Amino acid sequence: MKLHTINTGLFKLDGGAMFGVVPKAIWQKTNPADANNLCTWAMRCLLIEEGNQLILVDTGIGNKQDEKFFSHYYLHGDDTMEKSLASLGFHPSDITDVFLTHLHFDHVGGAVIREQDKLAPAFKNATYWSNQKHWQWATEPNAREKASFLKENILPIRESGQLKFVEEVENTEWQKDINISFAYGHTDAMMLPKLSYKNKTLVYMADLLPSVGHLPLPYVMAYDMFPLKTLTEKQAFLEEAVDKGYVLYLEHDPVNECCTLQRTEKGIRVAETFNLSDL
Repeated sequence: MKLHTINTGLFKLDGGAMFGVVPKAIWQKTNPADANNLCTWAMRCLLIEEGNQLILVDTGIGNKQDEKFFSHYYLHGDDTMEKSLASLGFHPSDITDVFLTHLHFDHVGGAVIREQDKLAPAFKNATYWSNQKHWQWATEPNAREKASFLKENILPIRESGQLKFVEEVENTEWQKDINISFAYGHTDAMMLPKLSYKNKTLVYMADLLPSVGHLPLPYVMAYDMFPLKTLTEKQAFLEEAVDKGYVLYLEHDPVNECCTLQRTEKGIRVAETFNLSDL
């Protein structure tokens, strides 16, 4: 197995929304905000080479939305999905599988492109993976979460015939050396890939832990549908991660790609940070 970081650009979200009940005076020490109270976040995907498969985990925000939509999120940076793949010698048509942790626009937006007057999968030869429970949750959204589930990002995947579902079984083996865990606090049935890699377990954290700044237990996003569930899930996961020496791959941290953890007097905190390529 070979793993590659796929950077798709940076965007901005409200700092208060990202840290929930935690006061700005505290969270801005790790994630400083601009004059509009916006913090910068990464959209860091993961490419997995395994045998004849080329598996992409999440797809970033994409580029098919209109100017008004993007004006809310202040996209910046030089990275795109296409540039990141090309730097490794790959093309979107080479991708065999697209694994979607969940269907919020900053994770699934790049899965679909606009071709003149129609929408089509960005990865023509790939199987797209979600799960039945989350798919239903996303296609029949509640009013609070509806703005994160955009039909143009989701429905063309099913219409293409390229969609398959992962069985919703905790720690199920999805592919060789790739198990899936489920989390239900941020959104219903979000999937977290756990990879056996270089004699370690690497976990793609999606939105269970957006950044190292979210390690303290009360630091739960206001975006989460069930924040007390997130709190319970995060606590259990962090204990497991410390005990088993997991490497955490951070999708949204603007600075840190990966980290390991340690117990401290203040609770579980970062032990080391590093790039995936240094592992």
